[in-house]
Amino acid sequence: MVRAQRAALASLGIERLALVVGGSLGGMQALEWGLQAPGSVERVLSIGAYDWFSAMGIALNAVAREAIASAATPRAGIELARKIAMLTYKSEALLARRHGRKFDRKGANPARNKEDRFDVEGYLDHQGAIFSARMDPQAYLTLTRAMDLFDTRDRAPADPGPAFTFVGISSDWLFLPQYVREAAARFAAAGADSVYLELASDHGHDAFLAEPERLQALVAPRLASLYAAAGGALTPS
Repeated sequence: MVRAQRAALASLGIERLALVVGGSLGGMQALEWGLQAPGSVERVLSIGAYDWFSAMGIALNAVAREAIASAATPRAGIELARKIAMLTYKSEALLARRHGRKFDRKGANPARNKEDRFDVEGYLDHQGAIFSARMDPQAYLTLTRAMDLFDTRDRAPADPGPAFTFVGISSDWLFLPQYVREAAARFAAAGADSVYLELASDHGHDAFLAEPERLQALVAPRLASLYAAAGGALTPS
């Protein structure tokens, strides 16, 4: 993926990047940019990701892929895979606050009709439906396998190389914050300018999407030199 991105930018005449930033699989790619092309990147911001992928993450991806393979139709498969994934992106605290044990907001009552849904079931159905409209099942298989295979712990960051900022999320149980913190420490021990920041949130893994303003405030000091070099063209809101 990163080799393809590098080739695309090279074809546009772009040789150096001030910042490569991404979350989740994008955070893995941001780290790969810093390791693969250290002379072309000044800063790396990796959010909700670390330099490998856990057994739990691989297992969850495997179940999602099995859902796609075993479903009656591709659409049903990708919708079930999305529902599984959505549960890994949220925290129990968030689901309890948003949905609790409420019945479906459209008026269903599962206490009277076994086919009716709880509100959280309706939420998952909605997420599956909107995802299936934009995601090709084969692409999803490839993307999840790319996550499984990511492991750069045997590759040291270059010296000199980019500055690395790792952001963990306090309630993230898919990319555990302690693993993100350990990755930042590994990069620092190898001589890189590497720091760990933690976003306190009950949104789970999706916090970087759900609370962008809080994320921006957290990383703004780390990116202050970038804002200054832009001469005011870039300013944190």
